[in-house]
Amino acid sequence: MQILLRLAKLNELDDSLEKVSEFPVIVESLKCLCNIVFNSQMAQQLSLELNLAAKLCNLLRKCKDRKFINDIKCFDLRLLFLLSLLHTDIRSQLRYELQGLPLLTQILESAFSIKWTDEYESAVDHNGPPLSPQETDCAIEALKALFNVTVDSWKVHKESDSHQFRVMAAVLRHCLLIVGPTEDKTEELHSNAVNLLSNVPVSCLDVLICPLTHEETAQEATTLDELPSNKTAEKETVLKNNTMVYNGMNMEAIHVLLNFMEKRIDKGSSYREGLTPVLSLLTECSRAHRNIRKFLKDQVLPPLRDVTNRPEVGSTVRNKLVRLMTHVDLGVKQIAAEFLFVLCKERVDSLLKYTGYGNAAGLLAARGLLAGGRGDNWYSEDEDTDTEEYKNAKPNSIEFEERSHLSRGK
Repeated sequence: MQILLRLAKLNELDDSLEKVSEFPVIVESLKCLCNIVFNSQMAQQLSLELNLAAKLCNLLRKCKDRKFINDIKCFDLRLLFLLSLLHTDIRSQLRYELQGLPLLTQILESAFSIKWTDEYESAVDHNGPPLSPQETDCAIEALKALFNVTVDSWKVHKESDSHQFRVMAAVLRHCLLIVGPTEDKTEELHSNAVNLLSNVPVSCLDVLICPLTHEETAQEATTLDELPSNKTAEKETVLKNNTMVYNGMNMEAIHVLLNFMEKRIDKGSSYREGLTPVLSLLTECSRAHRNIRKFLKDQVLPPLRDVTNRPEVGSTVRNKLVRLMTHVDLGVKQIAAEFLFVLCKERVDSLLKYTGYGNAAGLLAARGLLAGGRGDNWYSEDEDTDTEEYKNAKPNSIEFEERSHLSRGK
């Protein structure tokens, strides 16, 4: 193992990586170390004694901003991930002693070629090329290592920690808005970004949305100005169809998360591993940040117009989530119900309007709210507006609900 450390340039603290001819040897040595550490408890213990985590961080600093040595970074990060996965003590060492959070965040910045326009805002070129396979693999390994480093980070006590988590969340926002070389790689990249966002303190997730830039505001205004003044309905349609904007805020990242969630629902399998992380993330974002909740409410629970079918019947996001409320997996149905409940500002009457009594009964029973009322959290007092279709059908809704459940019980 000592020989592999030497060949991987992990023992030299000051040597720079200048000899390109040595790069293949370094990469293969790191691959061997990954296999040995993964399969041997003795090697894992020896890694602790040799302070391998510190050596890996030192090698990463040499690799920083050097795109032609992505393979070295990739396997260095993979070994760092394995060590932090197999030995929880290394996580605190990485976080505090080795400053792993800013180091790994900088690795992501380099992989994504981020250009900052403000403290927590980056420029995203939607017409730019996708990430290369090497950059994507490097970013995925960095995301996995960061997940282990931040796994116990729900509570932030220092202002410097809050700043660092906001920087990381801003990098993850950028990650959600770019694509990898293939659709599968893009999904893997976004999946790891979602997992890591789940570790970010909820107070720092406000950077997932940002005010519209001057260019975006001007573009929206130009589109509206091009319409004749008497075309009020058309202007309302333009505003409604711009699903990336809400209340003057850019909601692209939240829209990506919503689409990611719907794709995971449509897969129809592995809900606990694939769906619950993004549902939990959207729930916490909605509970803590008003603009995010209101935007998601507009997208998931728009004003009711179809009042002839049961809430679980159909192909909208609402229909799909309502179906999950009676899923056989307890964890899945709980988080689906919780998400919808938060979008309804934890008001029982609003939840029943969108989901029906039978679908919501499990959540309401667990909360002691079968008789009505609302949850414990405070939300703004803006009221929902009912469509004419819903107002006309409301007197018959209870009778319809009772008939539906009686017929299903036969």
